[in-house]
Amino acid sequence: MYLLQENKSLKSYNTFGIDVKARFFAEINNEEDLRALRLDPVFKENQLLVLGGGSNMLFTKDFDGLVLKVSIPGIRAARSAEDEDQVLVTAGAGIVWNDLVNYCVEQEFAGMENLSLIPGTVGASPIQNIGAYGVELKDIFESCTAFEIATGEFKIFDFEDCHFAYRDSIFKNDLKGQYLITAVTFRLNTQARINSQYGAIQSVLAERGIRRPTIADISKIVAEIRVSKLPDPSTIGNAGSFFKNPIIGKAEYESIIQTFPDLISYPAGKEKVKLAAGWLIESCGFKGIVDGNTGTWKNQALVLVNHGQATGTEVYSFSEKIIDTVEAKFGVKLEREVNIL
Repeated sequence: MYLLQENKSLKSYNTFGIDVKARFFAEINNEEDLRALRLDPVFKENQLLVLGGGSNMLFTKDFDGLVLKVSIPGIRAARSAEDEDQVLVTAGAGIVWNDLVNYCVEQEFAGMENLSLIPGTVGASPIQNIGAYGVELKDIFESCTAFEIATGEFKIFDFEDCHFAYRDSIFKNDLKGQYLITAVTFRLNTQARINSQYGAIQSVLAERGIRRPTIADISKIVAEIRVSKLPDPSTIGNAGSFFKNPIIGKAEYESIIQTFPDLISYPAGKEKVKLAAGWLIESCGFKGIVDGNTGTWKNQALVLVNHGQATGTEVYSFSEKIIDTVEAKFGVKLEREVNIL
């Protein structure tokens, strides 16, 4: 049964470590708790905020409503009826994302090894269409189960329903705030298709003399690269990559590269180019700087950090400074990846 709390500190429930309070707070461990809570007057009369790992959120003020922490557990796997080389893995929304990745790697289920060490929980993964090192959630997504807040009914969303795009989905747009994801099913492979061409993976494999990498090799290397670049939220508050990598047209790209020939970019489909936001920010002199109680991480300018006493407003204002500076220099407007509340 859920426990409803009042004036709950959210400092330990967001990886930025911002000290704000929720007027009401409840933790959900199963679908029955969710059904029961929906009948509670507090649920009906207050604005709702769903929290997973709190790793993609910046609080700028107290939340005057009900914060719902989703902690639904469980992982199960079943062979695909359509393809004997595929397996369907279903995980509860409260499972820590990297715990699921480790489980799949140990079972030799291939597909999500490039997504190792991404912070957050399973339930948030389709909302954000998380991605790293050449793989996105949509590449392995089968379906998700979601609770419709207005009706109390559960619905299955398949791939087409979700309208996935770069760090985006229908749950961030048309259906924002209308559904709560309780479980996600992934379609993985028992025969590995190694993706090692993105980022520094290939160079690390070469350094170590690994010519035929396993998914365990890829997972380990990706984790090591992330640790070398990104700070641990348990030691310094952060939400990982604060900005999206901007996608621009090829004509605009050709114009920029004339002035900045070292510009780092990647193909992003027909007539589109993805720019490395971290490079843009670093080129503006922001890497590793301290601005009051906030700043950027010493090893990755894309990561904003809390040096201990930063408020959400302070972090937000600093991010505005970065956006304005990058736009003035490159003519490219950065978009925040984190949710601002």
